[in-house]
Amino acid sequence: MKIAIAQLNLHVGNFESNHDKIIQYIKSAIKSGNDLVVFPELAICGYPPRDFLEFNDFISKCVSSIQSIAKKTKDITVIIGGPSKNEMGKGKPLFNSAYVLSNGEIQKVINKTLLPTYDIFDEYRYFEQSREFCIVEIGGKNVGVAICEDLWNIGNNPLYIQTPAIKLKELGAEIIVNISASPFSYKQDKERKKVLKENAEKTELPIVYCNHVGAQTELIFDGGSFFMNSNGEVVKQSSFFNEQLLEAELTNGEFSQGEVQSGSKIQLIHNALVMGIKDYFRKLGFKKAIVGLSGGIDSAVTFALAARALGNDNVYGVLMPSQYSSSHSIDDARKLSENLGSQYEIVSIEEIYSIYNEKLKPLFKDLPFGLAEENLQARARGVLLMAISNKFGHIVLNTSNKSEAAVGYGTLYGDMCGGLSVLGDVYKTEVFELARYINKDAEIIPENSITKSPSAELRPDQKDSDSLPDYTVLDKVLFEYIENRKGPKELLKMGFDENVVNRVLRMVNSSEYKRYQTPPVLRISHKAFGMGRRMPIVAKYLL
Repeated sequence: MKIAIAQLNLHVGNFESNHDKIIQYIKSAIKSGNDLVVFPELAICGYPPRDFLEFNDFISKCVSSIQSIAKKTKDITVIIGGPSKNEMGKGKPLFNSAYVLSNGEIQKVINKTLLPTYDIFDEYRYFEQSREFCIVEIGGKNVGVAICEDLWNIGNNPLYIQTPAIKLKELGAEIIVNISASPFSYKQDKERKKVLKENAEKTELPIVYCNHVGAQTELIFDGGSFFMNSNGEVVKQSSFFNEQLLEAELTNGEFSQGEVQSGSKIQLIHNALVMGIKDYFRKLGFKKAIVGLSGGIDSAVTFALAARALGNDNVYGVLMPSQYSSSHSIDDARKLSENLGSQYEIVSIEEIYSIYNEKLKPLFKDLPFGLAEENLQARARGVLLMAISNKFGHIVLNTSNKSEAAVGYGTLYGDMCGGLSVLGDVYKTEVFELARYINKDAEIIPENSITKSPSAELRPDQKDSDSLPDYTVLDKVLFEYIENRKGPKELLKMGFDENVVNRVLRMVNSSEYKRYQTPPVLRISHKAFGMGRRMPIVAKYLL
């Protein structure tokens, strides 16, 4: 039995494009002599469709598209994901389904059993849980079909009661096909393989795993689809961050050996962010990005990533020095643009800032210089960037990193503006690692941008360390609090200084209102700011 995995970059709601791409890959699979070709979860409409699922017209288009695709299956069997209507008369109106297509028709509709409702997932908002299990015969083999989360319980996950893989084995399955929409984090590939390995070992069945690739706003899908033998060994795997038709022959219940992917944490993050930027612009119909360049490492890394995603000619740097900007910062920003061959402009905000201060002087009276005056500079820059964006129809990229976003070290309607947050899930210490990775073959980011002390340069001789703990300490506390959900008492037991813990957690919790107003954040960790972390704005937590 010859099987193909179609790892595709699909576009939510773009039925015509998705339909044509799926047909193209079916034809390729037929040409290569495959008996079965597998597509990802909810491939027909793109993932995640979210509240589009509440529109009858959207569901009708899903169904008609699947019916059209079914007509192309006279010489092959197709398993593809899409929503289906719940005809039981009670429960949620839809199922998250796998359609089995062959001989020009829809042969079977198999519904998802385990519906994730945690972190970024909210499937029970839309879908009814299936309580039935079945297998289908394809190419003389009994095939058990599971949908993503269905294989994330092998009897040891306290979230669920059912164990679909065991049920399919009991029904006589000889192989399991898992169609998935598993978002990227830098450790997700290892986690997926571990979970599916447990399924394979417990059922003693080979597994075909098909994942999405591409970015949908903040969610990035890395692909990494694979064939796994019954001993839990991944023997052949698709590349990360690329569309691919991956093929393998099942002989005597096992797949033959092929290439398996790997990558370092920083390499994966780098490639994920490049794809995230590229797909955000492509799927929205934009081509060019604007970045406010300060000479610092965050704007430099954002600018370099955008150039790799969109092309050097499609990123536009704007240097906006004030009287507090150092000459080396301007030089560093200019050198970065020149290294990339990208266009840049210098627009001083000194005069604008002076006018703001003059107009506010009757209100501020003789109050001392402080945060309000510092933030005026950031807001003046935000106004200029958004004006250029409006004039030329380009997207402003936000350059704030996760450390800054966590503790509120940013100015609303100033440096926190933009259409997309590139580094909002990347801690400051990881930004330094990204800069080194970008420079691994040649100096793109000026060395001085990497080695100088971080500073917002909003007052004389300002350094980030004036207001924040050292980033090597800060990021460790933030990681344990945000990613690992360690509370104050647990952090103290881990050996962190009490003053640092109290101060950092107070800043994180009191800055939630700011994060509600930030652009979408490209997700590269298992706990990003945004839809996967839902915290109250008005709250008090043990502080």
